[in-house]
Amino acid sequence: MQHLKKQTKKTLFHVTSLSQSFTFSSSTKHPNPIHLLNLKPHQNPLPSFTNTSSHPKYETNAITFPPPKSHLYASFFCTLIHLYLSCGRFSKASDSFFHMRSHGIIPILPLWNRLLYEFNAAGLVSQVWFLYNDMLSCGVLPNVFTTNILVHSLCKVGQLGLALDLLRNVEFDTVTYNTVIWGFCQQGLAHQAFGFLSDMVKKGVCIDSYTCNTLVNGFCQIGLVINAEWVMDDLVSGEFCGDVIGLNTLINGYCKAGEVTRALELMENMRNDGFFPDIVTYNTLINGFCKKGDFIKAKSLMDEVFGSWSDKDRSLLNIDDSVDLKPNLITHTTLISAYCKQQGLEEAFSLYEEMVMNGFFPDVVTYNSIIYGLCKHGRLPEANVLMREMEKMGVDPNHVSYTILVDSLFKARRAVEAFILQSQMVVRGIVFDVVTLTAFMDGLFKVGKANEAEVMFRTFSKLNLVPNYITYSALIDGLCKLGDMNTAESVFEEMEEKHVSPTIITYSSIINGYVKKGMLDEAVNLLRKMVQRNILPNAFIYVTLINGYFKAGKQATALDLYNEMKIRGLEENNFILDVFVNNMKRGGSMEEAEGLVKDMMSRGLLPDRVNYTSLMDGFFKFGKESAALKMAQEMTERNIGFDVVAYNALINGLLRLGKYEPESVYTGMRELGLSPDHATYNTMMNAYCKQGNLEKAFELWNEMKNQGFLPNLITCNILITGLCEVGDTKTAVDILSEMLILGLQPTLTTYRVLLDASSKSNRADAIVQMHEKLLDMGLKLDQSVYNILITTLCRLGMTRIATSVLKDMKQNRILADTITYNALIRGYSINRNVNKAFDVYSRMRLEGVSPNIATYNLLLGCLSAAGLMTEADELFGEMKERGFVPNASTYDTLVSGHGKIGNKKESVKLYCEMVTKGFVPKTSTYNVLISDFAKVGKMGQARELLNEMQVRGVSPNSSTYDILVCGWCNLSLQPELDRTLKASYRAEAKSLFTEMNEKGFIPCEGTILCISSTFSTPGKKADARRLLKELYERKEQMRDGMISRRQEISVMDSQPLKRQ
Repeated sequence: MQHLKKQTKKTLFHVTSLSQSFTFSSSTKHPNPIHLLNLKPHQNPLPSFTNTSSHPKYETNAITFPPPKSHLYASFFCTLIHLYLSCGRFSKASDSFFHMRSHGIIPILPLWNRLLYEFNAAGLVSQVWFLYNDMLSCGVLPNVFTTNILVHSLCKVGQLGLALDLLRNVEFDTVTYNTVIWGFCQQGLAHQAFGFLSDMVKKGVCIDSYTCNTLVNGFCQIGLVINAEWVMDDLVSGEFCGDVIGLNTLINGYCKAGEVTRALELMENMRNDGFFPDIVTYNTLINGFCKKGDFIKAKSLMDEVFGSWSDKDRSLLNIDDSVDLKPNLITHTTLISAYCKQQGLEEAFSLYEEMVMNGFFPDVVTYNSIIYGLCKHGRLPEANVLMREMEKMGVDPNHVSYTILVDSLFKARRAVEAFILQSQMVVRGIVFDVVTLTAFMDGLFKVGKANEAEVMFRTFSKLNLVPNYITYSALIDGLCKLGDMNTAESVFEEMEEKHVSPTIITYSSIINGYVKKGMLDEAVNLLRKMVQRNILPNAFIYVTLINGYFKAGKQATALDLYNEMKIRGLEENNFILDVFVNNMKRGGSMEEAEGLVKDMMSRGLLPDRVNYTSLMDGFFKFGKESAALKMAQEMTERNIGFDVVAYNALINGLLRLGKYEPESVYTGMRELGLSPDHATYNTMMNAYCKQGNLEKAFELWNEMKNQGFLPNLITCNILITGLCEVGDTKTAVDILSEMLILGLQPTLTTYRVLLDASSKSNRADAIVQMHEKLLDMGLKLDQSVYNILITTLCRLGMTRIATSVLKDMKQNRILADTITYNALIRGYSINRNVNKAFDVYSRMRLEGVSPNIATYNLLLGCLSAAGLMTEADELFGEMKERGFVPNASTYDTLVSGHGKIGNKKESVKLYCEMVTKGFVPKTSTYNVLISDFAKVGKMGQARELLNEMQVRGVSPNSSTYDILVCGWCNLSLQPELDRTLKASYRAEAKSLFTEMNEKGFIPCEGTILCISSTFSTPGKKADARRLLKELYERKEQMRDGMISRRQEISVMDSQPLKRQ
């Protein structure tokens, strides 16, 4: 609270007390100030007044005045100088002093003292000493008041050593010592300041209440409130009586230390000591309880103030009439501000009305508090209206008012309105301070204007402003989010060189930046460094690191960090819960994720909207509709409202199931009273595009533009993707051109989709042409672009061209990363070139690029395809030794590899290990296992595996049925087989064949041969085989014809739409 600071932070060194010595004379010889002081002049320094001829306006024929008039003109000039200084017109004050001296006017000592006092009060410390030097050259001797001003000027700029030197050579009094004590306390040296008391006693200098209050404030400022109370108790029991100012200072110290109960006790004890609390006491306590969140006690104190305001209550409480206990604007504003920050706006508005009813009109601080509250609750239009209202009430907005609004507008991505306010500030002459410039810089980063943000940072030096730790933290955060870690590191070093201490927020930003770039080792090293500097990491830093290691596949390291977090006593929160849920979601372990949530709930941690959204999204993605809808139901029951992300997860899930029409979902949203936004339109258009219904997608494209929503990058990418999927690349490029008109440039998603569409031709030249076209349209060539190009080429086995792209990448000084090398390994695996795949693996490790779990899975797949399972097992061991935890893909590869070479024992062992860890095998993995059992006639085990895969939610495919049908048929053809068993085996084969037909699968030629051989009569096997083959060929042709027709209709529907 600014008001409270103004009232409670009373300067304990009262310069008004200097007036006691205003006219004292002194015979003490003062030292030459040039020998004492080595201060650089102010930016607009006064001239050397002892050499007035150096001034540009020096007049050699200046008129001199007789002594009677000289005193009158001296008084006149001093008044003029005072007016200029009070208006901040320092150069004019300088000129006026020069004119006075050029006319030979020498002020008397009181006027010299007045000038020294006012230049010191204006902050022009170096000029004070130039004036003092000129005064001595005029033969005017200083007095104690002069000394006190000089001492104060030195203490103000931290020149405590010079102040002490001066004290040893001049006349001094209590005020002099109080000033030195104040100077030491301002530098946080309260203990050293306390040592001057003995010096005062030795020299017979009186200790007064100002001495005591200054020391109390000094100890409170460094957090030693107990020492402050001891000083007060010790000194007050001596020669003088304490006062309410000292007690208020002590109460404020306890409130700042969070010990409001002790502060309240001090107020209660005040009356016993003969002091009555004043309004400052109450305002301090109200502010203290508000900061602790105890609004009930704060409100009761306020009611107590109002109750004691009446004459009747004052007499009952025996309150002295001289005690000012009348509630003031600060009393109301303190509580209003606290409600706006912590509780809610309704209480704040109620207090505002009560304040006006009591005759107190709001000032700029009150208005700023309410504007902040409105902005915090997202009510920006009302905040803007209030800004205009305050001007109508005669209250001008200040830099704080504008800064609050600007910061909120940038956070709401309303940059244009923020820039309008910036223009208003310039026009109105409102000074930009460090906080305002920091808000603009941070906002520019938030809206993607990084270059402008860095220019804004350079503005600090131009305006002679020193960036603080918040400024540096905002700059580092912006750079880290851009991925510019080199510049972020340089700024961090500059910050330390300038002795600006980084905070936990600064470290958090850099660690987050490292993790996003995959620089996990650097992130952990910085964590260790901050701990060494006694800055303890919070839960959010650990969440970032744990999430990074989970994504990198390093489960063990992630769990180690989680355990380290718990050892440090940091509580689990919703963020850490979300990290674990997402990790399990990536591994397909949704039941385990749900169990974790239930376990957390039993320990008192309730899932929030983000946790529910993650669970709901995960269940939908793995086809668990009922579990996903259960999450949505729980959200509704717990009154957790759906936001855009949650609703999109819901409708995406519903539409993905294919059981709901997009139109019905869209209508349902309207019935809930929700208005569609960009995300809703994008979701609906995506659903239509997936259905191949581009006509409906373009209808929404036009509707959103009519509703004032300009298509964004996501919208354009959805349409481009939809068009590419039906093979209409030409119209997709037309949409790309419209993007450019809208001021949008192609993104990585656009690039990936169009490159993928070009790759369907299996022609390298088509891929490269599309790559160059997108670069011409403004796509920035960076590491990600190169990676997509190399991945696309390698997916088609075009490793030679991909290698040439890698060379070009390195020539452009863009480093290859794990994704780059994984793509090359995949390419060589497709080409069955094991040696070259491992050459790439060796090269990436040699270059210091860390492999991830995907790297090992690709290499294992390469070895498995080549039947080199011994080498695969060795690589599997190496992978685990390096701290990588196998995932579902790892086990799928190994189970299939061992199964294909007939190592049934090892494949079954790995399968059991896989399902025990909660991984769900793929259909192809089950097919290999079923085939192994079928080959040796163990069809009972094969059937059990079919049942198990269906229980785990894995759908059998055509190959699964081919294997099983052939297995049962072959088993039934064994010689010397009991007729009953033969009949049952044939029944199994027939049942599975019927099930296969019902699901629309086309049997392979081997299955047709088995069926015809098993069920046809002797001599008719060839005819049966021919008839079955013709039947399924016709069925397949009909199915392909229907698919082709649907694609033609989709393309035809989209043709006229591109002209709209």
